[in-house]
Amino acid sequence: MKPTLVAGVFVVRLAKFGILFALLVVISPLALADAPSPEVSQLLPERSGTFKRVQLPTSPDALRQQNLLVPENESLGTQAEYVDEKGNRFLAEIVRFHQDAEAYSLLSIIANVERQKEPRLEILGGPSASGFSVRSQVALAKGPCFLRITPLSSAVTSLEANELAKSLSASLDQGEGDIPVLIKHLPNSETAQKTAIFLTRFNTLQTLMPNETVLSEVQTGGDADAVLASYDSGKVLIVEYNTPQLATENDQRITAKIQSLWQSGQRAPKGYRRVGNYSVFVFDAQTNEAAKQLLDKVKYEQVVQWLGENPYLFKEAERRYVETTLGVFVAVVKASGVALVTCFGLGGLFGALLFTRRRSRQQTEAGFSDAGGMMRLNLDEMTPQPDPASLIRERN
Repeated sequence: MKPTLVAGVFVVRLAKFGILFALLVVISPLALADAPSPEVSQLLPERSGTFKRVQLPTSPDALRQQNLLVPENESLGTQAEYVDEKGNRFLAEIVRFHQDAEAYSLLSIIANVERQKEPRLEILGGPSASGFSVRSQVALAKGPCFLRITPLSSAVTSLEANELAKSLSASLDQGEGDIPVLIKHLPNSETAQKTAIFLTRFNTLQTLMPNETVLSEVQTGGDADAVLASYDSGKVLIVEYNTPQLATENDQRITAKIQSLWQSGQRAPKGYRRVGNYSVFVFDAQTNEAAKQLLDKVKYEQVVQWLGENPYLFKEAERRYVETTLGVFVAVVKASGVALVTCFGLGGLFGALLFTRRRSRQQTEAGFSDAGGMMRLNLDEMTPQPDPASLIRERN
């Protein structure tokens, strides 16, 4: 073979290798980015109760296609198919977030989507998890984990889907075992939470209520939470900012925007109020009084929870020590004062009794005592020998 031909073949092969290597460099990061982490994949075991997994866990394609999972959280989720003893097939999806609030947020969003087909759908809370069950799917949030079971066979009932959900959720971390605190600050929260939509660390609220232009003024930088609940007298939206500065800046923009909307006769909230670090909106209220009543029921309560070590732990311990020491000191002083007063009182009482007894004895020894204002002879002191000094002598 001629040297020129050999060189040409070598160049072609090198070019093919270069193209293949380039494709691998481009595709590999994408594949790795979409692939679930091993820790998340373990949440879908090969067997769970009477159900058997029929494929290896893959990336959460179903949630991604529904635009329910942002790209940065795709590596936190996984999905796989299961079959039961009857051959019925199910799609199981799990997302393990960093915080409990994120799992509950996804649950409330999916519940709102399904509520378009099932108007009576409600999120029910249990001892360790919250969720809903309809014929098309079963979903729950337990701690930082979101779990959804979707039947793939037409003969599957919600009872069987619930059984798989119960089996898979048994090993999930319970987390704090409670719903987000912000939901509890809604008016009539126990009823409102069943249909409330909760968002955590959101960037915009326009997708939540597209017709409310005032919400374009809410700028959080992904550092705020929100909850929306519907009532017979209107809708209540609470936005919680994580800093007072952020709350103040948004309040100024929102107030100015509402004034502008009112002056121009455009659609605006029926009521608005800043409550602590909350921005509270009332939409679609029947009357101004109804809006005011809803606003009055929202109370601001701040809960500080450090994700890491509390930087003020030493100061907090010092403050508690001072308060405890001061409390002990005050208690000792009070107890000592009571004891001192008691001692003085008892001493005075015994002294008075002793003085009275001693006085009585002295009076007895002197030959008389007080007998109702009369003098009484002391017969015990009389002797048979007369005292010459006391006899009447004869006159000379």
